[in-house]
Order: sequence, then structure tokens, then C-alpha cells
Amino acid sequence: MSTTGPASRWSRQMIVDLKDISILKTFLIIPVLPFIFQTGVLAHPQCLDFGPPFKPAMHLEFCSQYQEFGCCDQEKDNIIAERYWSVMDHYDYKEQELCGDYVRDILCQECSPYAAHLFDAEDPRTPLMVLPGLCYQYCSDFYFSCHSTISLMTQDKRILEAAKDRDQFCHLLELPDPDYCFPEVIQNMDLNNNLGAVVEDQEGCLKMCLVEVANGLRNPVLMVHANDGTHRMFVAEQVGIIWVYLPDGGRLEEPFLYLQESVVSSPWHGDERGLLGMAFHPKFRNNGKFYVYYSILDDEYVEKIRISEFRVFYFDINRADRNSERIILEVVEPFRNHNGGQILFGVDGYLYIFTGDGGELGDPHGEFGNAQNKSALLGKVLRLDVDGPRAPGKAYGIPPDNPFISERHAAPEVYAYGTRNMWRCSVDRGDPVTGKGRGRIFCGDVGQSRYEEVDIIIKGGNYGWRAKEGFECFDIMLCLNSSLHDVLPIYAYGHNVGKSVTGGYVYRGCEYPNLNGIYIFGDFMNG
Repeated sequence: MSTTGPASRWSRQMIVDLKDISILKTFLIIPVLPFIFQTGVLAHPQCLDFGPPFKPAMHLEFCSQYQEFGCCDQEKDNIIAERYWSVMDHYDYKEQELCGDYVRDILCQECSPYAAHLFDAEDPRTPLMVLPGLCYQYCSDFYFSCHSTISLMTQDKRILEAAKDRDQFCHLLELPDPDYCFPEVIQNMDLNNNLGAVVEDQEGCLKMCLVEVANGLRNPVLMVHANDGTHRMFVAEQVGIIWVYLPDGGRLEEPFLYLQESVVSSPWHGDERGLLGMAFHPKFRNNGKFYVYYSILDDEYVEKIRISEFRVFYFDINRADRNSERIILEVVEPFRNHNGGQILFGVDGYLYIFTGDGGELGDPHGEFGNAQNKSALLGKVLRLDVDGPRAPGKAYGIPPDNPFISERHAAPEVYAYGTRNMWRCSVDRGDPVTGKGRGRIFCGDVGQSRYEEVDIIIKGGNYGWRAKEGFECFDIMLCLNSSLHDVLPIYAYGHNVGKSVTGGYVYRGCEYPNLNGIYIFGDFMNG
């Protein structure tokens, strides 16, 4: 099952990928946050620094109309107040009373949640407006009553020249998009209905309305984009077919990649094999490379997971060349479950592969299980260099800073271990202004019998399985081994809440500023 997020445009879609089900449902849960976000907002709020609006940490004394939700902190508020008084000091009390509100409102638009629109900051081909866009009637009233204040508010030559005539001045302050002119922007209910509002939910969940963007699919397991500027979305079916969806929502008739004859899968409910993962090379726009993670049956009828590299046809970016396949890695799967399936590129340019522990109950493989065995590639986060020199006998390179590269008997591909079945992971793009959080990898790790967990991947980390499940011991003897130094989850929940965590994304979009920095994920069983 695959669901998409609240944004209505493909370029801003958030999705939650779910597995092993042919019915398309829509849900998002955040069990850790007691909020319901009010949806139905058509706005695209944005600040002058291109960051999303926020609730100021401290009270705004001057631009107080934006103290609940806007683009100013207390420092910026004080700067605007100083600019205001530098204008008002030129007038007596009566003139201040006549023009004070005009000047205050115009200056405070830098604090508006629509500041980027008001100052036409989103068009890089045009200079930033010095004064905000004003609706024509408001502009006319301001000019008629207080046009002498214009020269005190700005020294911009174009504005000062236009200020000699009312019509020229007001036409200069017109916006390309009239919906955002002040003050009508704050009166537009389509834009401002519940903007920035949060309401407590007694169930402790944040729920959203989602928009269906695709249907008629057979067990869709992932939806990714190529980051090549085309805004195409690629949806993979578990049976081994990848489809291209165009920005207008239409699907191309011919598949992007057809692997059904090679992929081991079945129509059985709960079959975890199949086409499970896909990642585009960071330089896909130039090299046309992408990578696929899928289940196979080799010539000796041994089941394996395979990671392969493909290229698109040079004459058709909407079709992959099936004959271009280069096998990167194969790992034997002892059982049919716990196949992992996530592959992605980190901000370091390396390919990360997330494998399951090999299946069965309790990772019974060997003395301590596959997950705790650093010589095994199952139950791991692997990191490969698909661009650099190949390691001896391998189709890829080993990043020189992989944590166990010099450890005897440890597989050099291992980046982290002790994972059970990380199904969906994602890279945090980071705060759009500060970059904080950029590069963190979040994963949902499916639990055994009691707990589901969410982890942040760190180099060399041991995530505890099979010693621990969530925060609690699973294998008592292993759990008591103090040498494990396992990394605890950032969040875990019991099976009274859900079973089989999927994973998700840290939201960094502009459509829903209250979600900025929040990790949004799904659970397979409870919907």
C-alpha cells in the first residue's frame, strides 16, 4: 500500500510507503504528538528567507498581529519598531494619529506569513520589492492621506520617482499575483482559514486529509522522484513493474521498467518478496543511472535479494534499458520473510542498503543471529561506493571511512547493524534556512511480538536486535551483555497502537508550516 501526503502538487508530495497489500488506503499517524493539523488550507505561506512561518518564541510588542504565526522574532520586531519611530518622529501628534496605522501595517508586512509573496521574493528574475505589494484601493487611500511618509520609509529611486503621481506609485506596488496584496491577503478566507492552527486531539494523533494521486495499482510499494527537474514520479508495484507518472497526474502507458519475469513474488497476502526498493543516482540527470532492490531465484533455486544498477535509454528518459542491468550485490535469503528493501543515497553520495535479518522468528541464525553477526550482510545497514574504484572481487567500492573496514571478520560493507527488518528509511533534507538536521537517516524497524521502533542511523551503531526489541530485552542473555552498547530508538510503541511500522519522512515543505521538522510515518497493520 502506498499513500501520498497533503500537498496537491507532485513536486511537493509526501508519501508513506506500505507493503504487501493491494488496496490503496490513505493515512498518516504521528503517535508522539498530541495535535490535529487543520487541513483544507490552499495557502503557500513563505517568509523572505524562504523558510516557513513559525510561532515566535517570545511576544512581539510592535507587529503584534503576527505574534501567533508569522516570520518575525523579537529582534526583527524591534528593528521594525525603530524604523517606524524614525518615520513618526517627523510628525506631530495629529499626523501620527492619521498615518501611524498605515506606516505600521506596511512595515510589519515583513512579519507576514506571506512576506515572500508580498515583496515578490519568489521570482529570482525580479528585484526584491522595497515596499510590500498594496491593493490598489488601500494604496490610493494611503497615498492621499500620507504620501509624505514614502520618502521616509525608503530611498529607492524608482519608488520616489513614482511617488510623484498616485497612479504610478500604486501601479508600481502591484503584485503579479493580486491574491497576495495587502490588506486583502489577510482577509482572504481561502488563504487564511485555520492558517497555523493546531487543535489538541484526545487520542494523541495528528491526522490529515490526503489526496489520491494514483489508483488501480497492484501492491504499490514505493513512490520516488528522480530529482532531475522533470517532476515525474515513479511508482513501483511489488510484482516487478515501475510506472512513470507525469506532473499532471497522468501515467505513461509503457512501464519505465518491467522486471516481472525476474522478480520472485506472489499474489499471496503477506508475501514480503518482490520489487522492494528503488533509488536514483544523485547525478541521474547526467548519467541516467538508478538502482533497484528485488527478490530473485537463482539458477540453483536459491532465493536471494539483488541490488542492480540500470540506465535509461539515451533517447528516452521515460524508459529504462533492461539490458543495461549491472548486478551490484546479491545476498542469500534463508527464509521468505524479513527481506528489508530500502535503498537510498545519503548526502555523502554513497548508496545505503537496508537488509532484513533473514527471516523466521527471533533471528535464529547462528549463535547470536544475523543481526549481531558483523560478518553477515543480513540485519544490517550497508554502505557502498558505486562510483569509485571497485574493491577486489566486488562490483562496488568500499567507502574508506566505513566503521568496520579494519575489523577482522567483519564485512567491510557494514555501516550499522542489529536491525530486524527496516522497511522504509529516508534522508532528512534539513531545515530550509539553517540546514539543521540535514543528512539524518530515519528508519522504521519492524518489531517481533511487542514493540515497533523508529531509529536514526549513525555510523557503527548497533540497534540491539535480537538482544532488544524497542527499549526492552528480547533475548535476555544477549541483552545482559554490557559490551553491546546498542543505540536506543528515538521512539517505540507497543502493539496496542500498531504492528509493523513502515517509516516515513521529516516534513520540510512550505504548504504546512506547522509540520516543519516533524517526522511523519505510517504503520502497516492499523491503517
